[in-house]
Formats: sequence, structure tokens, C-alpha cells
Amino acid sequence: MPARTGEQFLKGLKGPRAVWVDGERVSDVVSHPKLCGAAHALAEIYDLQHVEAATCLMPDPETGEPIPVSHMIPRSREDLAKRGRALRTVAEYSVGLMGRTPDYMNVTYAGFAGRPDEWGSHGNEAGAERLVAYQKFLRRNDISLTHTIVQPTVDKATGDAPVAGNEHALRKVGETEHGIVVRGARVLATLAPFADELAVYPAAPLPQGADAYALSFCIPMGAPGLKFLCRDSVSSAGSRFDHPLSSRFDEQDAFVIFDDVEVPRDRLFIDCNLKTYNTVMTTSWPPNIQQQTMIRASVKLDFAWGVALRMAAAINAADPETMRMIGEIWSYAELTRAAVATAEAEAREWPGGMWTCAASPLHVLRGILPIWFPRVNEILRLIGSHNMFATPTAAQMADSDLRPLIDRYLPGAKGMAAEERIRTFRLAWDFAGSALASRNEQYERFYLASSGRNMARHLQFTDRSRADRLVDRFLKEPY
Repeated sequence: MPARTGEQFLKGLKGPRAVWVDGERVSDVVSHPKLCGAAHALAEIYDLQHVEAATCLMPDPETGEPIPVSHMIPRSREDLAKRGRALRTVAEYSVGLMGRTPDYMNVTYAGFAGRPDEWGSHGNEAGAERLVAYQKFLRRNDISLTHTIVQPTVDKATGDAPVAGNEHALRKVGETEHGIVVRGARVLATLAPFADELAVYPAAPLPQGADAYALSFCIPMGAPGLKFLCRDSVSSAGSRFDHPLSSRFDEQDAFVIFDDVEVPRDRLFIDCNLKTYNTVMTTSWPPNIQQQTMIRASVKLDFAWGVALRMAAAINAADPETMRMIGEIWSYAELTRAAVATAEAEAREWPGGMWTCAASPLHVLRGILPIWFPRVNEILRLIGSHNMFATPTAAQMADSDLRPLIDRYLPGAKGMAAEERIRTFRLAWDFAGSALASRNEQYERFYLASSGRNMARHLQFTDRSRADRLVDRFLKEPY
């Protein structure tokens, strides 16, 4: 099957799955009022790839059928640049608010398939072969894949990775004629209601003796025993005038329960191989996937900068402090854009011929963006002030008695029409102050992970030769 259309994507979501939202078991994720907005937004992304085919589609290397560029295993710096343009096109549709559009997992599994040497290490050759085969299935069927990689936190004192005997975390509990049986839970399956399949792959390194937890596999969302408990919905019903972002971009997050789920052997990529589990994510995975995550972040910051400029124009806020705050957002956007460009320009080749971006510029962003994003929201709310609450609804704007009064008493500065002013501040509130905004701020803080911990961890692997050379000039000169 070539790259799917939006209609084909929505049709694929009609199968059975055990999903709960706001306390209700959902029978149809496409039509449910808390889910339909995001379902149709994702369908529009599938259609967008056909509209922007020159940027977003490429021939499958084996069949020649058109597939999304996000399935590409990059073999050159030029391939990375091409993939980057496709990733930006998708990110711009949701202005960076949807972190788990299907291209995220497409890039992830292309990166995995590009390193069979890593996945086949420590006696896991059969698992690596199955993974490469699965990636072909993924790209040829253009399915929507999500993942769940975080273990449930029950006792923080025991650490982030489960030890032997942990009854809560996902683990292998048995074998069948055709595969294995797994039991336990994981979080956080973002996009769960809108995915065709679910992926499990390594997260935090496991301690000795935790072999039963060392698993990687993919299964359909409707697999018996698989249950998804979604967080409270932040999707807003109603018009796109009233809720321009939250009416369509709540991608959802779910707590996943594996109630004795059978995993077919041909979908099993790591089967209790602790050494493989603890090493496959440590080298090429971060710079491969962070191209997608940081391009999305770059788009989101550009959008925030644009919103700040429009709010200032709506009320003619040209004072030095407002301009300084807008300049602060611009600096974050420009530094992020420059870091992504540098990472692509300094790309490297890995064993087997796969290319990824350079790691260091992206590691820097991973450490600093959890600080920048909350600050951006704060700035937008400071600039917006009370104006974010003076925003009549679409129904009020359509009222024949109210509309003339709104136009008279709530215009924008310098001749801006009242409707443009109102839409500007509704957009700003939905981005920085609404329930969706709160979810996204929490998401950015912890999806990108703790900034301090990341900075400290990445510092251990950073090439310090530039810094050492400059300091050594003075420390080693004769006296």
C-alpha cells in the first residue's frame, strides 16, 4: 500500500480497541466528541503529505510506491536535509503542538532498522532481523504507530528502572507456541487513541537480574488484554474561532495495561536480552530522533514569536519591556533553528551506512528547551494580560445586537478590526493559558526530560577538545 490518505487513516481506526476517556469506554475514536477533533487533524496531516508530495513523499526503495519521507533510512547529509524539510512541513500543520504525529515513530524505526548491527548485538541477531522486517511493514502500510516506554512510578526511592520482582512494570511472564505473554503497565502512550499499533522499546537501563523486563516489540492496538486509560481530555468542542488549537490538537496520553497480552514472535525484537536492551538506545538513537523533536520545537517557538508580535500590534504595545520580551522569544527561536541547522550540517555516518545529525547541538536543546518553553508561555501571558479574557465568542460575534457594539468598543489599535484582535487573543490564550496549554507545558518539561539531569548526562559524552585547547594555552605556557 502506498502512502495513506486521511480517509484511509480514519478507516483504519474503526477496529476494536479498549480505550477509556473521561471515565467512558469509547466505541469509536473517530466520532467521539473528545477525540474526533484530533482524529480528523491527523487525517489532514496524512492528506497534507499528498498535497506536499514533492517534499513529503519518496519512492519506497524496494517497491517504488510513494511512502512518507519520514520512513527514510538516511544514507547521506542530503538525505537528512530532505527528511528535515518533510518533518518541518508536518510540524507546521499543528504549529509544533502535536509531539507524536506519526512521523516521530517513522523516524524512530527507520533509525532502528538502519542499525541492525546494534540490535543484533549480544546474540540478538534474530530479533534484529524481525525488527528490519517490521520496519518494512510499517513503511509499506504507512500505519500510525505510537509507543510506551516509561515504567509506572510507584516508589520513587526504588529508581526509574524496575528490579527483579517488581509486580507493576511490564515484564515477560510466559511463553506460548507462537510467542510470549507479557503482563504489567507502562506510560505514557501519547497518540494512543489514534494509533494502529503500539511499540515497546528500551527506556532507562535495567539492573542485573531484571532480564524479564528487557523487552521490545510491536503489537496492534486491538490485541486482547491491551487496555488504554486516557488522561482527562483537554479537547474543546465548538468552533475553531473559539478554540483554534484545542479543538483539534489534543493528541491524548494514556496509561497502558498489559493484562496477559500475547506478543507474536515475529513482532518480538528483544526477548529478555539485558545486554542488548541496555545498549541499543545509547549511540545513534538520540541524534536520529532528535532531528524530529527539535524541528518541532523550532516550529513551536516560531509560532510563539509570531503570536507575541500580533498581540503587541493589536494593542500597539511598543514599549521597551514588551519589545525585550518579544526579542527573548525570538532569541530562543533563532538559537533553536541554528542548532538544528548545525546538527544537520555536521551530520555523521554510522556503521552500516546510516547517517544522523550531529548529537551535541541537539543535546544542548534537549537540556535547555524545558526551561525555555515555560518561559515563553509566561511571556505570552504577560503581554496578553487581561486582554486574553476580553474575547467574545463566535456566538456573540454572530449576534446582530452585540456585533456592532463589539466592533465599536473592542477594536484593535491602528485600525485593526475587532474580529482580528479577538481572534489574536483567543489564539494566544489557547496556546499559553488553556487546558491544552497546561498539558503541553507539562509535556515539554518531561517529554524533553529534566534539563539539569540532561545537561549533566550529556556533558559526560561531549567533545571538550575546543574548550581544553583554549585553556591549555594558558595553563601550559612556560613561565
